[in-house]
Amino acid sequence: MASLKKEDINQEVFDLYDDYAHNKMDRKEFIQKLSLYAVGAITLPALLSFISPNYVDSILVPSNDPRLKSEMIHYESPKGGKKMKGLLSIPKDNNVKLPGVLVVHENRGLNPYIKDVGRRTALDGFITLAPDALAPLGGYPGNDDDGREMQRKRDRDEMLEDFIAGYNYLKNHKDCNGKVGVVGFCFGGWISNMMAVKLPNLAAAVPYYGRQPSAEDAAKIKTPLLLQYAGLDKRVNAGWPDFEKVLKENKIEHEAHFYPNVNHGFHNNTTPRYDEAAADLSWERTITFFNKYLKG
Repeated sequence: MASLKKEDINQEVFDLYDDYAHNKMDRKEFIQKLSLYAVGAITLPALLSFISPNYVDSILVPSNDPRLKSEMIHYESPKGGKKMKGLLSIPKDNNVKLPGVLVVHENRGLNPYIKDVGRRTALDGFITLAPDALAPLGGYPGNDDDGREMQRKRDRDEMLEDFIAGYNYLKNHKDCNGKVGVVGFCFGGWISNMMAVKLPNLAAAVPYYGRQPSAEDAAKIKTPLLLQYAGLDKRVNAGWPDFEKVLKENKIEHEAHFYPNVNHGFHNNTTPRYDEAAADLSWERTITFFNKYLKG
């Protein structure tokens, strides 16, 4: 497995993993189809290990980073899951009120990658909250497979209310300047788009490869958008032309970036879908966007 490189893997394997990660097949079917690509020196166990998240070696900001106060907190979500929890990260030795950023996970709960993104964002000068939509079911179970199954049991509109409640928690935090933005990935990208629909005072939204809202909902957006898309992501990108049309017709402030030859999930540095150049450029744009709209 150590000798496998992204270049050794057929693009169809990444497409297959994307289908599995988005509940288009169960694990048994995924393994059966994946086995077709285990040929020669590439064994099925090696291929499966390579395509799966590696959280142990991929954390960029450790949970005990001395520059941050980072802890799990609880908050109320009356219209959603009632009792919620999330990772709150605040830069230490801060003497001024800071803007807030809500960090929204994929379709598998608050896993180590999203916690890490929350801490990374805090180090750029923000108070961040990364909620766990699985909190009403006991929280992220420790692996993504079970996390996906758990998240499928929740109503997505109720989960949207959970993240809106997280926005309100951040906005009213004693150390927040009242300006709050959101960044989300995959499912979290859809949540980011829908928070822009629902919250006219949301200061900025950065959806990564997120499903687009309906035309009727999109027309309601008042929030500046920075839209990040993967060039190879046919599934999500299919919704862009209609979304773009509504954004332009309603003069909604937005910019969209398509990163060529990268897969859905390119920002997630725990899987081989990760593309360092695209992830770094997109993140530089994200922080610049937040600095403009949350700190300006």
